[in-house]
Amino acid sequence: MVGLALYGLYAAFGAAAVHPLAPSLFAGLAALTFIGLSLTARAVRANPDNFLAAYFGSVALRLVAGMAAVLTYLYTGGAHAGRATYTFLGAFFVLYFLFAGFEIWAILTNLRPFSKKQVPEQ
Repeated sequence: MVGLALYGLYAAFGAAAVHPLAPSLFAGLAALTFIGLSLTARAVRANPDNFLAAYFGSVALRLVAGMAAVLTYLYTGGAHAGRATYTFLGAFFVLYFLFAGFEIWAILTNLRPFSKKQVPEQ
């Protein structure tokens, strides 16, 4: 759905609204989210008490990889592209926060399995 929105905005407004690298950012953040959720699920299967460490490790991985992508873009000459820098940064932050929101939504909808260790009623 986000991919279709990016395509529609790019078709209607061109590079003024959507940076040409936005599909690559989308694919990269999707891959990072998939890797992070896979690593979190694997760590939780090994030991359910590892959930917080695995989740925050996933968040740190996405943050470091995202900052590396932005710094690489700026270092390789993206800062000299004029206003395209703002469209790149805008696309990056919108997609980054969409994927972060998806991860939070996925955790909130699955909270019940993590909260099974409750004190039994007397």
